[in-house]
Amino acid sequence: MSLNLIEKKAVVAEVSEQVAKAQVIVLAEYRGTGVADMTTLRASARKSGVYLRVLKNTLVRRAVENTAFSGLANDIVGPLVFGMSQDPVAAAKVLNDFAKTNDKFVIKAGAVPNQVMNAAGVQALASMLSREELLAKFARTLNEMPTKFARALAAVRDAKAA
Repeated sequence: MSLNLIEKKAVVAEVSEQVAKAQVIVLAEYRGTGVADMTTLRASARKSGVYLRVLKNTLVRRAVENTAFSGLANDIVGPLVFGMSQDPVAAAKVLNDFAKTNDKFVIKAGAVPNQVMNAAGVQALASMLSREELLAKFARTLNEMPTKFARALAAVRDAKAA
């Protein structure tokens, strides 16, 4: 069922809002992917905070027009699913992990602000640590510093006592 003009404007406005907040957009071709698999992908995307939609390509082209993601317009061809996230790695991770287990699901392109990536670039981005993982490592490092200092002081104290 096709959308009327008011519905199309609403979709473009919704997608434009998501694009304005996004740090990454990933495009993947889903031709031949089953409904159950797509449902699994959608659940995974929701869990990771990824905005995931199957949209008309012309509407997405209008939404990315005059934005930092306008370079993607040439890659928006065919039956695509669009993944966007505020975390620069989340959308790439979710779609790349799904593509590993589903051979009919193919990542086509992606973009970070002002830079378009091919499928290999999206895979490289997906291999990076997410924001949460980086924060956890940083917190662990900060927590270890006082612990090591306390151990060093205890070792000096024990050495002087002996």
